[in-house]
Order: sequence, then C-alpha cells, then structure tokens
Amino acid sequence: MFNSEGTRNVLLGALVLAVFLLRKMLDFRRAAASVHNLPGFRTLFSDRFIWFPFRVDGVSPGLQSEVNLYRKHMDFEEAGWDIMAGVSGFPSSEVTLYLADPAVIKDVIGARARFPKPMGPYRLLLAFGPNLVASEGEEWKRQRRLVAPSFSERNNKLVWDETVRIVRDLLENVWGARETVVVENATDLTVPITLLVIGVAGFGRRITWNEDAKAPAGHQVTFKDALNDVSRNLFLQIMFPKWMLRWGTPTMRRFHTAYTELGQYMQEMIDARRGAAVKEERHDLFSTLLDANEGLAESGEKLTDTGLMGNIFIFMVAGYETSAHTLAYAFILLALYPDEQEKFFQAVKATLSDGHIPEYSELSSFAYSMAVFNETLRLFPPVITIPKQSAEDTSFTTTNAAGETRTIPVPKGTYVTVHTPGLHNNPKYWDDPDAFKPARFLGDYPREAFLPFSGGPRGCIGRGFSETESIAVLTLLISRYRVEVKDEPQFAGESFAQRRARLLKSKLSVTLYPTHAPLVFRRR
Repeated sequence: MFNSEGTRNVLLGALVLAVFLLRKMLDFRRAAASVHNLPGFRTLFSDRFIWFPFRVDGVSPGLQSEVNLYRKHMDFEEAGWDIMAGVSGFPSSEVTLYLADPAVIKDVIGARARFPKPMGPYRLLLAFGPNLVASEGEEWKRQRRLVAPSFSERNNKLVWDETVRIVRDLLENVWGARETVVVENATDLTVPITLLVIGVAGFGRRITWNEDAKAPAGHQVTFKDALNDVSRNLFLQIMFPKWMLRWGTPTMRRFHTAYTELGQYMQEMIDARRGAAVKEERHDLFSTLLDANEGLAESGEKLTDTGLMGNIFIFMVAGYETSAHTLAYAFILLALYPDEQEKFFQAVKATLSDGHIPEYSELSSFAYSMAVFNETLRLFPPVITIPKQSAEDTSFTTTNAAGETRTIPVPKGTYVTVHTPGLHNNPKYWDDPDAFKPARFLGDYPREAFLPFSGGPRGCIGRGFSETESIAVLTLLISRYRVEVKDEPQFAGESFAQRRARLLKSKLSVTLYPTHAPLVFRRR
C-alpha cells in the first residue's frame, strides 16, 4: 500500500513538473514568435537577473558584464542584423531587443513617452533617495526642474579653473622636480584628480592632495574611501538586507560602514551650507541645487534632506567616476599608441606655444584633446547598455551587411536596450573600429553612431562638466609629461595584442573601469 501510494505521488509530481515545463516552453516559443524569431540570445535568464550576471550560453547573455564590452559588434554580426533578440524563460518569458542601428536608436532615445526607462535596472542608483537619473514621468520632470540650474556655463568655467589649479598643484608641488613618476594603477592618478574637482566644483569644498589621507573627527573612513567603496559595491545594496550587510562578510561590512559614512558626509554638507553665516554667491553644483530647492518652497515641490541626498549622491558618482575612469582609459591608450600620443602632444604644443596657462575661453582651441576624449569614450563608454521599454505596440526596421531590410514587431512591454559597444564598433559607420584613432573626431564623424552620454531628452545633464574637466586634465598632463606603459619582467615576452588586453581589462560597477594598468610619466 505504501509503495503504491508513494509511486502515485511521484507520478503526480512528475506530471505537474511536465505540465509546468510544457507551459514554460510554449510561453518561451510565443515570446520568440512575437518578434518573428529574430536571431540573438536564447537563455534561461535575462540580463536583468542580478543573481547571475555572467555570460553562459543557454543560461544568461551576460550583457551587464564586461563581456559585452569585449565582444563589441560581434554578437550582431553573428545574428546577421543590427538588432538582435534576447529571449529568456525564467522567472517569466521575456523579450529584450538589443540595438546597434543608429536610426532606430535615434527614434528610441528621442521618444521618451513611447520608450520610457524601466525603473528596475535603476534601483541601484536609489541608494540615497530619488534622483534625476533614476526617475521617470512627472517625477523626472520635477527632478529636472530642480537639477538643471546647477549645470550652467558659470559652473563649467568653475570646473575648468579648478581643474587647472588642481593639476598644476600636482605637477608643481606633488610631482615637483621628479623626471619620472610611476603610477601603479592608472586610476590611482585619475580618481584623486576628479575627486578634488568634484569636491570644489561640485560641493564648494576645496580638498588638498594630502588633506583626505586621514578620516576627520567623527568619521571612521575618509570621504574619498567612502565614496569609492560605495560606488564600486553598490549592487550589494539591492541584493542583501541591511542587517546582513552590517553583520555579513568583510566586504559587506566595509560597504555598510562606507554607506553610513557617506550619508553622514552628505548631511554634514547640507547642514554646513544652510548654517553658513555669510550666504555668498557660489556656482558649484551643490549650492545651486540647494538654492533651486529653496525656490520650490512656494509650489510645494521642495525636497526634504533625504530627497536632496539622492541627487547629491548622483552628483558625486557621476561627477567623479565617469571622468576618472575615462581619463584612466585615455592615458592607457596614449601609452599603448605612442604615435597617436605624439600627434596629440604636437597639437597641444602648437596651442600652448608660449607656455601660458590655458583659459576656459580657449576650450574650443583644444580640438585634439576633445578628439582623444571622444575616441576613448567610443572604445570604452561609461555605460555599456541603456535600457528602455516600449510603452506601445510598434515596430523597428533595420538592415544587414548586405543592405537587406527587415521589419521587427515590438509588442508593448518589450524591453529595448541600446547596446553601446555594438553601436560604437559598428563597421558600417566606423572605419577600423578596433583601432585607437582620435583624428577620426577632428572632421565629420557619424554622430548618430556615437552615444557615450545617452541622448535625447534623457541625455546626460553633466556632459559639459565631464568634457570640460577631462580636456583640462589631458591637455595639461600631456603638455608636460610623456606617458608610457610600465615595463614589468613577467610580461617581457607578450605581444602588443596581449599587452593591450591586459592593460585594458575592465570591470563594471556603476560605470566601466580598468582593473589594473601600471603607467610611467616622464617629463618632456
């Protein structure tokens, strides 16, 4: 009797499992059919499944990892079209369309109502509260009204002046008379520079090169370390509850401490600015944000301190991390390509022939600096995917290498992702896309195939800040120093391709960054 009943239970369980798997299979096939079985990925999980961000055939496309960067346009070439489909089956069947077609991308990013942001992927940026980046609809409009006044021409001039001051202080008082400066990792140079810039141009807080070496009274870690630990490990915030972060692994505990400390630093900045005896006119982002918030009091849209902290955090992360990592990649590329570095130096030398200190009014004269910056962003965009979601039934028309066209239905609710590395390395628009050629940005270039700061109404509001800061850093450092790859005995026999891959090996946190690249700066 027991064996008979046990057998029935096993058979019943097997039948239920079979029905479940059959339904999953049918749902999966319907999802693929909804986009006319467009080639691409067919996986168990989508790239939004945060517990498995790795690329494994049949399991996950791994497009939120650095694999997406390394493969560039290859997945589209294998699919045969500049749009490909990712169909996933768990926890529910979903379709994601990945775009490397400039015309389709222009339509998507220009139509905010038809292709809004799905808020799921942006939960990461809500660590300290609502903000401009992680908002949509009416909330985005309100955040935009609050934040937009901060990014002005006056702030850009402040960014330029303070960046020049900070870099000159580095060259004259930190590096001093040294003929050779070894930097064990490119970001060891670029992160401090951009933190000092965001300190004063972002928050009106001038920090010296040595001031942030020790935590101030009332703090366990420095502002720099707190910000760096939080931005590098922000994914922990959405994966684990606070009690686990507080008592978990050493990495979790360090993140929890950094997160708490960063919140304390931000509250102190708000309190100090509000309590200042003299309310002088200032053009840093933080001061302008506070002034704009006070101006919203009558309309009832004024934010609480918690509401302010969300945007302050975004200012911090976007204001230092994007520029720091892009500059690190730029110095690595210039070291790898000495001929390109020499062209850049000659252009800078011609502009600064009399040795004067560059002024903000001369910004447009540094076209080659901008070209180096843009070519670096083309090869290493800060974000490698830009997620959207279709709010209506529509369709896309794309082409393949043979010039044939294909119309793809886009049902309402379909996830639509701009695949930045695929776009930036699309051989239809970029000649020799793997090569580092800054001069391609000196003349006409395919602007529609270049999207490092997103675009349309949701384009990065801090683009001018990042460009101004980065051009000043590149111009001043290359005018004084030649950058080279540090020779290391264990890599003596490597080929150029191996060296390039080693130095440009990357990881993805909030933005993309190089993991380890030792460089040498030699005085010219």
